[in-house]
Amino acid sequence: MGGAVKLIVGLGNPGPAYADTRHNVGFDIVDRFAKRLGVHWNGEKFHGWFTTGDAGDQRVGLLKPMTYVNRSGRSVQAAVAFYKLEPSDLLVISDDLALPVGRLRMRAEGSSGGHNGLQDVIDRLGTDQWSRLRIGIGIPVGDPAHYVLSRFDGAEEEIMGRARPFAVEAVACWIENGVQLTMTRFNGDPPER
Repeated sequence: MGGAVKLIVGLGNPGPAYADTRHNVGFDIVDRFAKRLGVHWNGEKFHGWFTTGDAGDQRVGLLKPMTYVNRSGRSVQAAVAFYKLEPSDLLVISDDLALPVGRLRMRAEGSSGGHNGLQDVIDRLGTDQWSRLRIGIGIPVGDPAHYVLSRFDGAEEEIMGRARPFAVEAVACWIENGVQLTMTRFNGDPPER
């Protein structure tokens, strides 16, 4: 086995009412990565759905906080403390209102960019020195709170059909190669089919 566990967290809201909404793209990517690893959600742990698997020789924990997006830090903090993780072992996946639909932006550190879930993780961990993968959901039309809970339209869904597997590849790259190479390879729009 590789070193310590790497923790991949997807942000989203629990419950069927929120499934497939823009705000739940983090859940979607972590679900897809779980399928890639051939693992199932074992049940609740760390105030969320949690499972583990192996990506090559690296042990990976996957977490979907069930605290609602704005309180995601509670769940992340519990998992980080349990595994005694360094910030460099954490990747949080979220939606981003400032990016065009489907565009990826990986960062090694930084502010929340106005995302309440990322801000809660920063506040709970007391640091912003951890990786985050943001997936563009488009600039809001009307009320941002309503917009993030809406679903992608047909044209947007076509782009997301390429962006989701691209994001899963970015997660795999981060685990194997680290944040810097992942930023170089994956920051931008998903490739055309």
